[in-house]
Amino acid sequence: MDATFTATLIAAIVTAGGWLVNHALSGRADRRRKQYETRLAHVEKQLEQLYGPLLFLVQEGQSAFREFCDTLGQNVAFDNNGLNPEQMDLWLFWVDNEFMPRNAAIQNLLSSQAHLVVGDRMPDSYLMFIDHYNSWRVTHLRWKEKGVPYSWHAKYNWPKQFDVDVIEAYGRLKNLQAQLAGLVRGIEA
Repeated sequence: MDATFTATLIAAIVTAGGWLVNHALSGRADRRRKQYETRLAHVEKQLEQLYGPLLFLVQEGQSAFREFCDTLGQNVAFDNNGLNPEQMDLWLFWVDNEFMPRNAAIQNLLSSQAHLVVGDRMPDSYLMFIDHYNSWRVTHLRWKEKGVPYSWHAKYNWPKQFDVDVIEAYGRLKNLQAQLAGLVRGIEA
């Protein structure tokens, strides 16, 4: 073999090898980018369709309950003394126009978007919220429609951990969204 042919053959082999390595690395980067994009799209769906609206409803509910307690003139809705008739009218107005509609919106979000809940199962506090809402909704409706008296509140207290779990899940998803967006941008660069 002459030297020119050998040099040309070596150059062709090196070029082909470089192309193959570049192609393999590029394909791996594309697959990784697509995985990150898919994960990012799911996180954005979780934020848009469940955790964003849920966070808003939770924070709005906290604000509304504080406003109700201020209007009532005490830190809790029900204390050991119960409510006088004027306070009861105020309570029932807030229940029908503020608390029940918001709880229904939360329940609707959880039932229609359960597939977007973070984790492999429904958190305990979410299940406790469902118990709180269902026990109250049914007994309140029964009172309104049939006149059957009840204790004027849910059988189960509002699960404070529910608020914490929603706020923390939203925060984790926002952080993950930023990380994944950075990874996608980094691969594209």
